[in-house]
Amino acid sequence: MNDSDFLEQTIALSKAAPPSATAFAVGCVIAGPGGNVLATGYSREFGEHWHAEEVALSKAGSASLAGATLYSSLEPCSTRKSRPVSCTQLILDAGIPRVVFALREPPTFVDCCGAELLAAAGVEVVELPDYAERVRAVNRDLM
Repeated sequence: MNDSDFLEQTIALSKAAPPSATAFAVGCVIAGPGGNVLATGYSREFGEHWHAEEVALSKAGSASLAGATLYSSLEPCSTRKSRPVSCTQLILDAGIPRVVFALREPPTFVDCCGAELLAAAGVEVVELPDYAERVRAVNRDLM
């Protein structure tokens, strides 16, 4: 599987997120260095305030993520209203060296600079905007 295949999975996962008027529907896949899926998640899978990346990281548990890539349909948040730790910080704390996403978070709820913070910390950040319209479509009521 390649980056495109994993982003396809994130978009499919995002469609499982319960509707919310105050949060985007996001999907996340964490893949190991060999392309095996280590964990997946989607917004609100574990409850109202859970982000997709947070769910996937929680499912990955104590597994080593040193060579993993985190795929997210939307740029990982750098600021949260619902919890004290952002998904960007959770990714950094997990030691994930590479993040791929489709769409930068629009300023609907917060100003996000997750991609910049990750890159500044040495994480390889890849944006694949060819998938952005599909992410917008899933979140059409909020964008």
